[in-house]
Amino acid sequence: MEVVAIVPAAGLGKRFSSGMEQDAKKGKKKKTFFELGGRPVIIRTLEVLDRVAGIKEVIPAVREEDFGPLEALLEEGGIRKVRRLALGGKERQDSVWSALGLVPPGTSAVAIHDAVRPFATEQFISGLIAALFEPGWDGVVPGLMPKDTIKQRGEGEAIKGTLDRSGLVAVQTPQIFLYEVLLRAYGEAMARGHYWTDDSALVEAAGGRVRVVPGLPENIKITTPEDGLIAGAIFKHRGGAF
Repeated sequence: MEVVAIVPAAGLGKRFSSGMEQDAKKGKKKKTFFELGGRPVIIRTLEVLDRVAGIKEVIPAVREEDFGPLEALLEEGGIRKVRRLALGGKERQDSVWSALGLVPPGTSAVAIHDAVRPFATEQFISGLIAALFEPGWDGVVPGLMPKDTIKQRGEGEAIKGTLDRSGLVAVQTPQIFLYEVLLRAYGEAMARGHYWTDDSALVEAAGGRVRVVPGLPENIKITTPEDGLIAGAIFKHRGGAF
């Protein structure tokens, strides 16, 4: 069982940088390089993936100008499983497609994990891998039932309806798929110019059977300045342990 992890990290993080006034043009840091406990978030994320026994290789997809800085951080951090970088694209889907081109033949499954989700644990990720390889599934995603009531908005400011929360799930990453299924789904989507909000949507559209398993509440995605504050609190609660 060979599992490769892809980490798309080419986004500009506009929602994060605008609120934190971290404009890259002014020499400030992008959200992937935002420091959490003295280390960049992307390195925190890669360190966890590096420790997962079931993952053979990790392939980050980054912007060309970030190759040098990231390579220096990888060497400094002693991360062993990142042996090459993929060139990130305009959209997240483009970045994953680029990294898929570097996945070696014979790979069993591919895990796709957000660069700015540093709090997934080794045990959590290993459990997702095990869940994928139970018979009958093409993919597995972690998810949490929404805590809030979800409304469907109509035109303008009108509420169109209230959705049944029991049938909804907010998905996280890593999302893990059988390699051949994911490659076929991506190939079809890219050929047709179809862009989806997450990787499981591509697999679903291609007829794949995706399983949802319980997510990890602290496995947050750091997208806004407020998320950065929450991440700091989680980091402190964990005592700096990842």
